[in-house]
Amino acid sequence: MNTTPRILGLDLSLTATGVCMPDGTTLTITTKTKDGDRRLVQIADTMARIAAEGADLAVIEDLPKHAMSAGITGMVHGIARAALVRAGIPYALVSPATLKSYATDNGAAGKADMSAAARRAAGVVFADDNQCDAWWLQQAGLDWLGHPRFVVPAHQRARLAKAKWPTLCLGVAA
Repeated sequence: MNTTPRILGLDLSLTATGVCMPDGTTLTITTKTKDGDRRLVQIADTMARIAAEGADLAVIEDLPKHAMSAGITGMVHGIARAALVRAGIPYALVSPATLKSYATDNGAAGKADMSAAARRAAGVVFADDNQCDAWWLQQAGLDWLGHPRFVVPAHQRARLAKAKWPTLCLGVAA
């Protein structure tokens, strides 16, 4: 019997949403600017299908504070969160700096640093940065719940306490 929680990682964006499915496969939901607000419908439909497959927890990269695109990305957050709520999937919010600190020990790490850390930790390579971030979000959720796929230094893991975990997950692996 497999007791590993089914974690969904989501790096939300209007143009390229990174997804790490509970089985570890990654994908990118891409949209075209010329499609305007129809992109929201495309994302909503795809998120509904993904959520319908089920998960024990979704881990979402939180909206960055003071970002110029936070309003646009906020629309995508609303769509994704609504799909998760409808499917009964609780979600956690991890800030970009916390995710980077967890993965690389540097809250200002760049995209290449995140990819290099994933290669070192698990030998994985991604089609794009969005998938890499989604994968790290999944790893953070697995680690928080006590099912890490690999070991990160304790001081990096401790940074996960800064995330916003749903009540059912608080302190599970602390």
